[in-house]
Amino acid sequence: MDESALIVAGRRTPIARLDGDLATLDAQTLATIVVRALIEDVGLAPDAVADVILATAAGPGGNLARRVALDAGLAAAVPGMTIDRQCGGGLDAIVLACRLVEAGAGELYIAGGVESASTSPVRAEAAQDQGRGGRRFFPRRMFAGGGHDDPGMAESAETIAAEWGIPRTCQDAYAGRSHQRAIAAQVAGVFNREIAPCTITNPRGTQVVAEDSCPRATLTPERLARFPTIVTAGGTVTAGNASQIADGAAAVIVASRRMAERLGRPGLRHLDSCTTGVDPRLCGIGGVAAVRLLAQRNAAFAADALTQMALTEAFASQTLATIDELGIDERLVNPHGGAIALGHPWGASGAIQMVRLVADLAGRRGETGLALAAIAGGMGTAAWFAADGGVG
Repeated sequence: MDESALIVAGRRTPIARLDGDLATLDAQTLATIVVRALIEDVGLAPDAVADVILATAAGPGGNLARRVALDAGLAAAVPGMTIDRQCGGGLDAIVLACRLVEAGAGELYIAGGVESASTSPVRAEAAQDQGRGGRRFFPRRMFAGGGHDDPGMAESAETIAAEWGIPRTCQDAYAGRSHQRAIAAQVAGVFNREIAPCTITNPRGTQVVAEDSCPRATLTPERLARFPTIVTAGGTVTAGNASQIADGAAAVIVASRRMAERLGRPGLRHLDSCTTGVDPRLCGIGGVAAVRLLAQRNAAFAADALTQMALTEAFASQTLATIDELGIDERLVNPHGGAIALGHPWGASGAIQMVRLVADLAGRRGETGLALAAIAGGMGTAAWFAADGGVG
């Protein structure tokens, strides 16, 4: 019996900056929009789903996935599970669904992640990053313990820039390229089929949001060079070469081989995944360790043979260090822009990367993709996929 797990569909909301176009929609609403779109795309019966698995990093608490399953119109018999692996959570939810299919626990899962930074609860232990509405982010003791250094992600990015020798000019140039790629993709309509539009109702009327709002064509390297640093006066990390705090949701349908054939949809077959830990001081490099563990486990894996790598771009320094360590051609990494341009809705970002891989690679037999996330607290997840009929 073929126990392969295939991702056969993916959807995401538009991604909007903090207090922007999606600020009035909470995490439950954003995730429900995406799950409903997937159900409609594939024509799922209300009781066809074995489980709904969603990640969130700063969500409202409680079992968000269960509430979303019910709001989306799935049968009461369909359970839900909410997980937290910070900015890797959306990817890890998908990996978990793949593992459950491969273990024979079920034949069809909906998995992904969501974040509404604009409506997230106030954190009791706060740093300096504060939204206009009084919300605070990145609490200091959230990510590490046991006597380890506990830097924020920006501090870690600054450390990586120093230890890998990545100058400010290179970081700004990469950030500019990310915006250019995202703008080009928008103009070409690359994202149109994957975005589930969001309807916003307010005193001014009804608005349909169907496009990412974070990419900016004006952010050239020259303009980015004017941004002040955000960690230290002599540092290199700025708001311009870092990802934007954002709102958004993304999810995929993970199916068994038999179910995928029944649905008549091409997909990406899960080949293997690894999650591992690194020194929390260098949390932005966690993805490299995950890829190296993946290579140890799979003789057929080679980073330089990938067709595409979808990497969560939290910071340009972390992204460039990862590309350098893995020896991969930068042109294969986020060819339509990453989180620096599109925005970084923490719990959703890994799932957004998977939606991008599905959109770009599904049906292209023999081509392989890697979704990669470095995770707060000093972790990384790497998930390897092949267009159905490819490697393995």
